[in-house]
Amino acid sequence: MRETSRIKPWIVLVTSFLINLIIGILYIWSIISKALVNDLNWTSKQASLPYTFVTVTFVIAMAIFGKLQDTKGPRITATIASIMMGCGIILSGIFISPVMLVITFGIIAGAGIGTANVATVPPAVKWFPPEKKGMVTGLSVAGIGISAVVYSPICNALLKSVGIEKTFIYLGIAALVLMVLLSQLLTNPPAGYVPRSRGTEKKREQKSAVSASVKDLGIKEVLKTAAFYKLWVMFAFSGSAGLMVIAHAAKIAQVQVSWEGGFYMVILLAVFNAAGRILGGTVSDKIGRMNLLRIIFVLQAINMLLFSLHSSIPMLAVGIAVTGLCYGAGFSVFPAITIDLYGMKNFGANYGLIMTGWGFGGVIGPMLAAAVFDANKNYYLAYIISCALLVISLLITFTFSKLKNKKTDQ
Repeated sequence: MRETSRIKPWIVLVTSFLINLIIGILYIWSIISKALVNDLNWTSKQASLPYTFVTVTFVIAMAIFGKLQDTKGPRITATIASIMMGCGIILSGIFISPVMLVITFGIIAGAGIGTANVATVPPAVKWFPPEKKGMVTGLSVAGIGISAVVYSPICNALLKSVGIEKTFIYLGIAALVLMVLLSQLLTNPPAGYVPRSRGTEKKREQKSAVSASVKDLGIKEVLKTAAFYKLWVMFAFSGSAGLMVIAHAAKIAQVQVSWEGGFYMVILLAVFNAAGRILGGTVSDKIGRMNLLRIIFVLQAINMLLFSLHSSIPMLAVGIAVTGLCYGAGFSVFPAITIDLYGMKNFGANYGLIMTGWGFGGVIGPMLAAAVFDANKNYYLAYIISCALLVISLLITFTFSKLKNKKTDQ
């Protein structure tokens, strides 16, 4: 049953990209939190709490609703996600207060963001041949990476013209309508569907044999494998380095180069974050998942070690760009590794479980940087600790078996 419309896989992939673009609102929280502090006189802690809750709720929702995606399909899962995210953001504007924003944005919208994330990659991957797994996951999650470039000017314009309350309401309505419509285009391939693959029939049969050799494991079985814990630690440690810089980019620019234009560094980071997601997935298809992770960890570790030396805007821009590139590339590799190891059938639930590592990194990275800065008035020690965590991640990659034909071994 291979004669399904050739354009259908690309429709699903583009839809996946666009939904991920919309849920990337989390990446402009620094702009929103600044408005909460300046316009509503909130404390920095009150303004940052909803973001902290999202990073936790996000991964919990992925683990819970990933199972729904696996059993009921992406359309219904993404629709539920659209309603939670859209309504959560709308309610944030209606009932705006430190406590309510934790509930409406941190929990309700956060659950929608996580659920949408886990509903987008699986259907896109199923429409394409195994040798394009990395490319597809990379293109799908690239939407999140580039979202800050789209959201930043829109959010800034709304904040200046209508205020923080209506900004939430307008963004929520737009997200709700667009995501519900896009969700209807997210579908799994029909039973018996065989993705088109380049090369000879013999090569296709070989790739099918490799794909078929991967046993579909459920969460209980995944938790019994050593590979899961190794992936979790690598995702947590490597993610924390990227998230530390993402959360403090503007402040780092202010402290290290005495520049108030940190907003531009956030945009630069977003562009390279998206580029890393696209390039990372494609490159991992060519050289292997673990080989690419080793390159990412080495490059990022060196980058962190040199970060304290960035004393000019061009030097800092290079450091920010490398951070975004490595952080984004990792986000395209880990979902592909999850499929390589544990199969496609339970991918939603399994990847949601592994994403809890990223959630942990999302807490320790920014908090570590904040604590170091409060104590020393600089981020130097945070850079060194992040470098050490990346070195540990690099060493873990060598505990996996040698890679052959881009297949990840346990």
